[in-house]
Amino acid sequence: MNLHIALLAGDGIGPEVTDQAVKVVNAVAKKFNHSITWTPALTGASAIDEVGEPYPDSTHEICMAADAVLFGAIGHPRYDNDPKATVRPEQGLLKMRQKLGLFANVRPTFTFPSLIDNSPLKRERIEGTDLVILRELTGGIYFGERGRKDDGNTAFDTCKYTRAEIQRLAKLGFEMALGRSKKLCCVDKANVLESSRLWRETVQAMEKDYPEVTVSYEFVDAVAMRLVQWPSSYDVIITENLFGDILTDEASVISGSMGLMPSSSIGVHTSLFEPIHGSYPQAAGKDIANPLATVLSAAMMFEDGFGLKDEAALIREVVNKSLAEGVVTEDLAGKNKAYKTSEVGDWLATHI
Repeated sequence: MNLHIALLAGDGIGPEVTDQAVKVVNAVAKKFNHSITWTPALTGASAIDEVGEPYPDSTHEICMAADAVLFGAIGHPRYDNDPKATVRPEQGLLKMRQKLGLFANVRPTFTFPSLIDNSPLKRERIEGTDLVILRELTGGIYFGERGRKDDGNTAFDTCKYTRAEIQRLAKLGFEMALGRSKKLCCVDKANVLESSRLWRETVQAMEKDYPEVTVSYEFVDAVAMRLVQWPSSYDVIITENLFGDILTDEASVISGSMGLMPSSSIGVHTSLFEPIHGSYPQAAGKDIANPLATVLSAAMMFEDGFGLKDEAALIREVVNKSLAEGVVTEDLAGKNKAYKTSEVGDWLATHI
């Protein structure tokens, strides 16, 4: 198969971790006789430095022409520390999601047998955890009307959803639940928010089309609590943009490290695959960042983006092997030897 992948390394540790994923993807391609064409493109702070905007038209054209996008991270301290900056790296992320139609962020959360005691949660609470959170990505408060009034002393952000936006995400959730444990949880704040009431009403109306799926409805604050109490009780969770942003980061620590969890963003035009962690600027250039989340995102790309399950399974197999044998970066090494980011990538590619 001939595969064309747009490579958006981004900022901070993004280039380092995506380099390792490229090694792994190329090794898989060689083993399974695929041809990979990589097309790098600018995004984030690096794009602002180069061309003055975080998601330039040239990058969008490259993404539109690709079969999938492999993405690193966006963000830089000089923008984080300047709330008055008019152009910010994160604007590029929102623009990319909107222009590519990346409406569904798919965030799996699972545990690794060899690392289960690395989690801040007790073993008995997290054993058996295997859930997926689907976060709506192009609507809600991040894209609503916002502004200041009263001489800048009052600020407002508007959360708005259409029934069609909710149906589009919920359909993915129902279909995903059918292939898993047939449980779906719709997370909202319907006791307070009108937009949440539309979410609940819309999903309830879709239940009849998926009679095999058991659907529950829970308030976001209750789910935030239960995710750290009994995460294994969940299978597929669907929710709006802001709630999903918070809950997915909470769920990410269950595995023991944010450097382990992959994600995908399903789009109208193409799909994007990325680690869940940020740009971690403190580690940039030091060759110490954990590349496994990016490598596992590449596995999701093979399976969900290209329909190549054997290739994805092989990547997950060697990642589990590296964890079991202690070929890990400093965030997971403890008192044992810590491998460099590049060394982990080399090890994985060699074992593939």
